[in-house]
Formats: sequence, C-alpha cells, structure tokens
Amino acid sequence: MNFLRNTFAVLTGLAVAGLLISIGIRLNSAWITYDEFAPFQHWKSLLEKMEHKPYFFVALLISSGIAATVGGVVTAIIVKYAKVAYAILIGFILLFMAMLDIIIFPYHPTFYKILIFLTFFPFSWIGGKITEVIYNRKKRRERKLKLK
Repeated sequence: MNFLRNTFAVLTGLAVAGLLISIGIRLNSAWITYDEFAPFQHWKSLLEKMEHKPYFFVALLISSGIAATVGGVVTAIIVKYAKVAYAILIGFILLFMAMLDIIIFPYHPTFYKILIFLTFFPFSWIGGKITEVIYNRKKRRERKLKLK
C-alpha cells in the first residue's frame, strides 16, 4: 500500500510543479504563443520565440523554484515516511527533465543552464523541510496535550 501511496505522492507533486511552472509562464501575455493552458506541447516553438528574451528565463527559473518547493511540500505531505527524501526526488525528476530540455533544445541562455542546477534540489529540499518542521511541531503539541 505504501508503494501506491508514494507513487501517487510523486505524481501529484510533479503535477503541481507542472501546473505552477505553467502559471509562471502565463504571467506575461506576450509569452503566450499557444492556445492550450500548458505550454509543454509547444515547448520548442515557445523557446525559439523567447531565445533572446532573458527575462523569460528568469521568470522560468523563479517559477521552477517555487514549483519545486510546493511540489516537494505536496509530496512530503502525502508520503508517510522519508518526507524529505521524496521531496528531493521531486527536485531530481524536475532537474532531469530540465536537463533533457537543455540538451534537446539549444535555445537556453548560459545563465539558465548554470542556475538550473542551483534551483531544483535546494528548493525541493526546502519544501521537504517545511513539511518536516510542520509535522514535528504538530507531534510536540500532541505530546503536550497528552501530558496535561
């Protein structure tokens, strides 16, 4: 049962991260070059049009960091054990997808290629730690209530 729960947690965390990245890209109406909500089906044409617009990639980095944090929190809330490890797994999967993106599509600026490594792991770790701190505080309160 834990396998299904953990798989569901990872898939949910990735879906939340994908949703937040999509929302981050939709912040500027000039970046919307597609009809669907998510840009991932038209990713190549979007990157081609944004190749010489570094502020798009800054926004993509910021939304990726937020997405990794929130995706890590969602995953850590759902799993029962090893909350931080599963949150970091979200960061690893997102980093792997970003590296494939950089390898397949040559439209990314150099600062994006460097900073992407510094985005996913730390932010997903922070998401896992946030959840761990919240659960530890909850356990302390429950212990205090039992002692009274």
